[in-house]
Amino acid sequence: MAIFSAMFVISNLLVFFSKFSYATDTITQSRPLLDGSTLVSKEGTFELGFFTPGSSSNRYVGIWFKNIQVRKIVWVANRDNPAKDISNMFSLNKEGNLVLLGQNQSIVWLTNVTRAVSSPVVQLLDSGNLVIRDERDNGNSEENFVWQSFDYPCDTLLQGMKLGWNLKTGLNRYLTAWKNSEDPSSGDFTSGLKLGTNPELVIWKDKVEYYRSGPWNGIFSSGVFGFSPNPLFEYKYVENEDEVYVRYTLKNSSVISIIVLNQTLYLRQRITWIPHTRTWSVYQSLPQDSCDVYNVCGAYGRCVINASPVCQCLEGFKPKSPQDWNQMDWTKGCVHSEPWKCGVDNKDGFRRIEGMKMPDTTHSWINRSMTLEDCKAKCLQNCSCTAYANLDTSGGGSGCSIWFGNLVDLRVSESGQDLYVRMATSDTDAKHKLSKELVLVIAITVSVVLLIVLVFSYIYITKTKYEENGIWAEEKDDGGQENLELPFFDLSTIINATNNFSTENKLGEGGFGPVYKGTMVDGQEIAVKRLSRSSGQGSKEFKNEVILCTKLQHRNLVKVLGCCIEGEEKMLLYEYMPNRSLDSFIFDSVRSKLLDWPMRYNVLCAIARGLLYLHQDSRLRIIHRDLKASNILLDSSMNPKISDFGLAKMCGGDQVEGNTNRIVGTYGYMAPEYAIDGLFSIKSDVFSFGVLLLEIISGKKNRTVTYEERCDNLIGHAWRLWNEDIPEQLIDSSLLDSCNVSEVVPCIQVGLLCLQHHPEDRPNMTSLVVMLSSENVLPQPKIPGFLIKNMSIEGEQSCGRQESCSVNEVTVSLLNAR
Repeated sequence: MAIFSAMFVISNLLVFFSKFSYATDTITQSRPLLDGSTLVSKEGTFELGFFTPGSSSNRYVGIWFKNIQVRKIVWVANRDNPAKDISNMFSLNKEGNLVLLGQNQSIVWLTNVTRAVSSPVVQLLDSGNLVIRDERDNGNSEENFVWQSFDYPCDTLLQGMKLGWNLKTGLNRYLTAWKNSEDPSSGDFTSGLKLGTNPELVIWKDKVEYYRSGPWNGIFSSGVFGFSPNPLFEYKYVENEDEVYVRYTLKNSSVISIIVLNQTLYLRQRITWIPHTRTWSVYQSLPQDSCDVYNVCGAYGRCVINASPVCQCLEGFKPKSPQDWNQMDWTKGCVHSEPWKCGVDNKDGFRRIEGMKMPDTTHSWINRSMTLEDCKAKCLQNCSCTAYANLDTSGGGSGCSIWFGNLVDLRVSESGQDLYVRMATSDTDAKHKLSKELVLVIAITVSVVLLIVLVFSYIYITKTKYEENGIWAEEKDDGGQENLELPFFDLSTIINATNNFSTENKLGEGGFGPVYKGTMVDGQEIAVKRLSRSSGQGSKEFKNEVILCTKLQHRNLVKVLGCCIEGEEKMLLYEYMPNRSLDSFIFDSVRSKLLDWPMRYNVLCAIARGLLYLHQDSRLRIIHRDLKASNILLDSSMNPKISDFGLAKMCGGDQVEGNTNRIVGTYGYMAPEYAIDGLFSIKSDVFSFGVLLLEIISGKKNRTVTYEERCDNLIGHAWRLWNEDIPEQLIDSSLLDSCNVSEVVPCIQVGLLCLQHHPEDRPNMTSLVVMLSSENVLPQPKIPGFLIKNMSIEGEQSCGRQESCSVNEVTVSLLNAR
């Protein structure tokens, strides 16, 4: 009875306080924020408190401008979890998390922060950023914050907020519209930066691209007039190894101007507060007109808002379907008026088109150091290159952007730049009459040309036969486009660089042959992968790796410098990785001490980002199929890079799995459905990543050790420790001085989630990157694969005969599925 009386008193006190608004400057564990009270920033710019939108009965915690009469909510804590009564309390719990408690002290919303702080305090900054920090630390820089609302924006972008990605943690800061003016829950439209070779600002509707800004050109985006220099604000675009984001600053501190993502026709608006009229004035809206809708004119069609009709084919192109085009259906786009003449006698040219919003960058390539002439030459070298332009237009122009495949989402823009589009050089563009004096010259020229044709015919026939032998068959991607070719090196150059493949220069040997260190004439160090002549599987895998290497560009993938094909010799030239492979560190009792926990965690996150690129962000979906410690190379700064794509499988953009009768990979890393049934998918790589994760944490190989006479491999040992609630015993003893066990255990949990028996139970790499970088509650793992008793596959031994198993990690590539 006494308990119920106490609860009654507390409930009445909360209601009492909610009727009298009072302001505070901080929230602490002993000083919560009750419904009806507010938290005010130091200069009184922003205010945080409880509110009810419109005629709704729901209660939310939000932030708004304090001294603006027309309240504008700029951030909502519990937007998708409304409270249903006024007996609410916003406070810090004993773990230092911000928590919204509703009726009966039920948790409505929680920040879920796990980083320990001795004296946590919540403060609202004058930037509008709600932060949790240590009370003893008076600094207002990001590194001092345990948590900040700027990392979790809602529908509003404030001055100084970053819109984009933290590549180290995988955090993606993006806007999401309210459902309507009375419902702040997540709507259909989102806006953020789309990662790729050249990131762009994009608005999605239900995950379908609806609008894009065009790539950043050093000054602004080529498709947004509001990004151009103006007296109100300026944008800053940052792209480096750690972050990719855009943010704005106001040039006049007395002006209040914000960006809001709406669930209306004009989705993304910059609005400015006008004090004397007490209204919000729209400065800019996106999409700004019908030409801003994504790809409205189809491939090679440009949208001209003042034209009728608005869609026009680029010069040198014609409608793919004239009938549909005349009926105002432009979705099929345009095609070349004349076929390309790409080849030995390359007669293709480029037409400069001025004032263009740059095409969609999904299938593009960039180089920041090239000149425009170098860019043109690079494009001419490859028949699938369709256009090029300056990457940076500031300071007269620099850098190179190259596009492959169809050019889509083109429009004329006042912020546009010159785009050089490839097309056949028309004979009508070079009309002239031959003089009589040239007749003799032409006759001689024809004779010479005939001789050249004979020579090239012989070369072509020889090359065709060579290709039919399976050595260098030209591959094409989903769009039917030819691949870029790697630079070729003479065999004599390679022999000189490797000292005739001396044993002193040998770095190691894999299933396809030895790898040598070499030094070029200019002093550049390289690694040469030489295909073994006795390797029956080598030609196919070598070709596969060459093709893939031309497509893949990522900081966590090993860069290929070129190749050598001469006689029976087939070699690939890689950037030299001075610290060699990851397995030489984690499995060595002495060198493992050089890799502390922060370094190993960085390796895990970087490998995950590399796999995410292969599975999702590369031009084609790539399944590696041989991810293991020896295929992770370390550069001079101990940054990891995934290598060896000889067994990788190229899939279409929407293909995530396949079947094969030829099992390839390395025992101990292969997923069960692949090793047994030949079924491979992106989840096969996830399984391999899980094994690699446990090896990095434990410092032990999966297949070479049993534990406590239990017939356990590393997977089984980790699962047993997890079930016995002692997962910390898996941690490598050399890490104990450099790690916080509470940070490592969630990683072990992530590893076990990757190793679940059924592929559909394993997370994809997008989820894994988030899991590794966030502090959210993780799902509980199910039993891992390969733990069913007496299970064996061809080449795999039962526990009782494990001592006779091969313990090396040479890639297997000739085993047939049972």
